[in-house]
Amino acid sequence: MKISYNWIREYLETDKRAEELSPILTGVGLEVEGMEYWMSVKGGLKGVLSGHVKTCMKHPGADKLFVTTVDTGSGEDLKIVCGAPNVREGQKVLVATPGSVLDFKGQAIEIKRTKIRGEVSEGMICAEDELGLGDSHEGIMVLPGDTPVGIAAHELFPVEYDTVYEIGLTPNRIDGGSHFGVARDLNAYFNIFKASRISLPSVDSFRTDDNSRPIPVKVENETDCMRYSGLTISGVSVKESPTWLQNRLRAIGLTPLNNVVDITNYVLHESGQPLHAFDADRIAGDRIIVKNLPAKTHFIALDDEERELSEKDLMICDEEKGLCIAGVFGGKGSGVTGQTVNIFLESACFNPVAIRKTARRHDLHTDASFRFERGSDPNITVWALKRAALLVKELAGGRISSEIVDVYPNKINRPVVELNFSNVNRLAGKEIDRRDIKKILASLDIEHSEKARDTLSC
Repeated sequence: MKISYNWIREYLETDKRAEELSPILTGVGLEVEGMEYWMSVKGGLKGVLSGHVKTCMKHPGADKLFVTTVDTGSGEDLKIVCGAPNVREGQKVLVATPGSVLDFKGQAIEIKRTKIRGEVSEGMICAEDELGLGDSHEGIMVLPGDTPVGIAAHELFPVEYDTVYEIGLTPNRIDGGSHFGVARDLNAYFNIFKASRISLPSVDSFRTDDNSRPIPVKVENETDCMRYSGLTISGVSVKESPTWLQNRLRAIGLTPLNNVVDITNYVLHESGQPLHAFDADRIAGDRIIVKNLPAKTHFIALDDEERELSEKDLMICDEEKGLCIAGVFGGKGSGVTGQTVNIFLESACFNPVAIRKTARRHDLHTDASFRFERGSDPNITVWALKRAALLVKELAGGRISSEIVDVYPNKINRPVVELNFSNVNRLAGKEIDRRDIKKILASLDIEHSEKARDTLSC
């Protein structure tokens, strides 16, 4: 499991460097198996400067090439051969100077002084995909005309630096299966020595805008679906996510898709609660039914693979068909696309055993199933739903067009465990101050009270 240092610090106030947190994480039971340094732009745009194309002429020996002279503020103009069809005299451009290294489609390219068709070339005028600033390769990047010459590219296009931990999460520690969960463990450690604070983002501003698009939910299989919460958001604009959100996901190895789907992934990795977004206009009968379909029912998932379902697979359905393999994988015909305008957001708690068997049966192992298989928190579904809905309104617009539907037929009470101080000391091999034990429990959101002189009821 990948955990971002920058992301942890959104919830936890700490002046510890990333390298200092690593042994602490391992010490509290979240073993760091590796660390990697991440940049939002590979290479960090080192050696790339803003330049002014002073002259641009046809290459004497090649019809599709141009010979330019470019001022990069060094005092000496660079002669650069460029093949971009849109290069023109007078432009402000980005120039990779000799010695710089670009990461182009996963391949490192060192820029050198060279000859191209007999003409000296002392750098490279770059397209956005050659710099890692976008996907376009239609031509060079043209900067605004008032851009100063000789400015480092990382000043014009800020590069985010991060450290990412690879944590070997044991099956019993899914409480640490999110950035907030990891931050909570660190907070418990810091609280032993001095007061430390941690907080999840507030959802107090959540409000239903209207009730114009209610989608009722019926749970037929209450054993495998213990809680199901949902709401609709109408009038959204599905588009590319902002840079900060893309950076959070890319740092932990995820590929951004669109703002709505990215938000569901963000909240999952923030809180540990999986979410799923449906195109509300593809829900037949405007109704969600959580049930099992007959054996050998065929279902096409988001990966375009057609699968034959077992009668034991829990499904999220509408009145006509299956929409999603519950807790595992979405369906091809119900997911959010660029044409989606109205969405239904799901936040649920499923039976870990049922999800694990379904994931293995279909060889589908996703970030959602990873968490559901180990047991998700039934008490966080509504918070996660509100958090995602507020982010959707902020980043995709729209209005919350239903009350929250929360089907929770059999409330799951927090289990009670007795903690014996003497036994803690015996297992630890040392005497641990009881006040520290109580601080740790409180920091981990474990309520506790004195049951006997040597025992806490937690």
